[in-house]
Amino acid sequence: MSRRVVISVVIVNVVVIAAVGWLWLRRDDPRPAAFHGEPTSAFYTAIDTRQNDSAPLTIQEVFTPAIQTLGTMRLDTTREFTDCDEVLWGATATGCTQALQATYKGDAMAGQFVIFNMNDGRAADALVAALGKDGFVRQDILFDAARSRAQARAMGHYVTVSWAGGSVPAQELVAALVALDGLGRVVQGRIVAAT
Repeated sequence: MSRRVVISVVIVNVVVIAAVGWLWLRRDDPRPAAFHGEPTSAFYTAIDTRQNDSAPLTIQEVFTPAIQTLGTMRLDTTREFTDCDEVLWGATATGCTQALQATYKGDAMAGQFVIFNMNDGRAADALVAALGKDGFVRQDILFDAARSRAQARAMGHYVTVSWAGGSVPAQELVAALVALDGLGRVVQGRIVAAT
């Protein structure tokens, strides 16, 4: 075998091993197949800063008994984080004091919801922008990220992230995402309390 052929085979093998290794190492940091991010708006002016809404969120306030079931999914776990970056990869939640997370399981799909308590609307918008390009929330429940959809919203000084995936028709996946996104209604109570 000529030296050129041997070198070519070695180079091809190194490239293939590097690509497989990169994919293998990146598997812990999945992104949704479809993502939509929204900045905050004037509707949330009353809670644009944490100064106007200083009481921390509680698990009981966000994940009430009424939301134990969302469509065909059932609440699996809830968690609270004081280090918001524990919930993220590739992005930083500067000024965040807490993140509350819930995971949901169904037969053919699963999802998760996270709400971040940021310093102000600018920090919330920056996190939503980072989730769209730099990183994302860590996947805490098993579903195929390649068949998933996610949405992040800045609402005043809060950011909500809803993410659902599974082997179901697209309309069922969208319905699950809408149901998860509905958990962000807790912010409306904060607006009323701040006005």
